[in-house]
Amino acid sequence: MKIYFVSLGCDKNLVDSEMMLGLLHEAGHEIVDDENLADVVVINTCSFIHDAKEESINTILELADLKKNGSLKGIVACGCLSERYADQIRTELPEVDVVVGTMAIDEIVNAINAVERGERTEFLKPTDGPLVYGKPRLVTTGGHYAYLKIAEGCDKHCTYCAIPKMRGTYRSVPMDVLVHEAETLVSEGVKELILVAQETTLYGVDLYHEKSLPKLLRALSGIEDLHYIRILYCYPEEITDELMDEISYNKKVVKYLDIPIQSGADRVLKRMGRRTDRAELEALIGKLRAKIPDICIRTTLISGFPGESRSDFKETFEFVKKMRFDRLGVFTYSREEDTAAARMKGHLPEFVKKGRMNKLMKLQQSIAFEKAEEEVGRTLTVFVEGKMPEDGVYVCRTYKDAPNVDGYLFLETEKDLMSGDLIKARVTRAQQYDLVGVPEDELT
Repeated sequence: MKIYFVSLGCDKNLVDSEMMLGLLHEAGHEIVDDENLADVVVINTCSFIHDAKEESINTILELADLKKNGSLKGIVACGCLSERYADQIRTELPEVDVVVGTMAIDEIVNAINAVERGERTEFLKPTDGPLVYGKPRLVTTGGHYAYLKIAEGCDKHCTYCAIPKMRGTYRSVPMDVLVHEAETLVSEGVKELILVAQETTLYGVDLYHEKSLPKLLRALSGIEDLHYIRILYCYPEEITDELMDEISYNKKVVKYLDIPIQSGADRVLKRMGRRTDRAELEALIGKLRAKIPDICIRTTLISGFPGESRSDFKETFEFVKKMRFDRLGVFTYSREEDTAAARMKGHLPEFVKKGRMNKLMKLQQSIAFEKAEEEVGRTLTVFVEGKMPEDGVYVCRTYKDAPNVDGYLFLETEKDLMSGDLIKARVTRAQQYDLVGVPEDELT
């Protein structure tokens, strides 16, 4: 069968997609990059917030048009939307032939076989069932970096979040499995591993009865041809001194942490079900910057949470101004059914949520531009991501830039470079959020 695959949502979902692609390839199916050539379309959906659900449904409907003219035999819907809304998909989206839940991705070959037989069915397993790991993967990120999903699910139960309903409780992937997967990826050319989970900082508590992320970092850093390890999604209350020390002293661990904070107002943090207050967050950030002077800290905030008052917003605004985060994203609150926050009083109009988001982003813009100017004159090791032939520059990432979420360094050079090359670049100027530089060895 010729299969066209669409992966929506987060990088954790992308790892699932790559495993499904690997299983399909292993079973002899052909992966095509043109939906018009496909016998079957597989859509790995997202359902984290309202906009993600809309994107998933619209993607299904757009591709369903191919079934009407007879060129497409079937549609398989996987991922979080399928897990959470399997009943509704059956009744309201007849275009979908097979539904595959989040814990049933190892059934993807059976799902394709069902389409071939003309069946309309589903593959659903308990969200707290056995993890799917150790499967072959087709890496889709270009080959020089890849995501390594170290755990599944979450036990935090923040009041706005439905992830535990779609992904189950927190379960770690065994360390030896991760090291073997990492070795395989590195042998295929991967130079940077990006560790992801709903929460990376709790890795190992269920298997080894202690926070084992530092041990995992040490084990991965022993892989000879691996250059960098980047850590995403670290909950602030779980960041230990041992983890800080490992980031500080381990030369392969990128001095970069993604720490979802969500608010800078104590009253809102409490209503969100978060485990830290503003004073604790400020102390943690101060400690990280003292122990790891060059650390890049990225965070995310939610604007317009139910009951967020003007004074709450002002408190968050002042918090951002004081902390001067290197990277920051802001999302408007999305009311998700079956969550505690959805039942709260004080839901705010969309224009208020968006207005507050815009004010925070305008503040962060000025901070980001100033921080970019501070980089001028520095020499940084950068990853080459590709080339912009029309501008004659290479697109690169510094250690402060995670793929697809942060900025770039545009390298001006006549050299012939390849994606995945690592070179030293001198920053010559800032360009708003981004940097411009030249290879250090070209400076006279």
